[in-house]
Amino acid sequence: MNNIEKINFDSKDKFYNYLNLKLTGLICEEPDWLANLSNASALLWLLMDDINWAGFYLYKNGELVLGPFQGKPACTHISLGKGVCGAAAAELKTQLVKNVHEFPGHIACDSASNSEIVIPILSDNNKLAGVLDIDSPILQRFDETDKKYLEKFVSIIVKYVVFPENFS
Repeated sequence: MNNIEKINFDSKDKFYNYLNLKLTGLICEEPDWLANLSNASALLWLLMDDINWAGFYLYKNGELVLGPFQGKPACTHISLGKGVCGAAAAELKTQLVKNVHEFPGHIACDSASNSEIVIPILSDNNKLAGVLDIDSPILQRFDETDKKYLEKFVSIIVKYVVFPENFS
């Protein structure tokens, strides 16, 4: 297996290029969706600084259902339009929230979370498959650079992961 080490980079661009390269190496030859999403969340947890939750919610039976993640136990079901994850899923648009306490309807699964980024995952047939959710205890932890590269992270997942038919 590819050796993955936490390395300090002098720019976010270099960090995210490393992260996305490692993700590709982890999932490009593995056909199992569960193994790939599990490794993707573990990779984020290992390499990203100042986060307290990283994982996936999968779209199933009209709602988001907890998938592979790293961090404290989390909410199991999230309705579309509810909280940051539900907003990303309903709008099919990345939600970059610098202060979750100012987000209307924020769902506080972990009271230590202060900022959050959620990227929708659209399957290859352009249907909602789920969301990638990353929380941080740091206010304003995420910015446009994080958004750009985490959307690329999700595009790598979509390229290599075949989601089961019961998702979406």
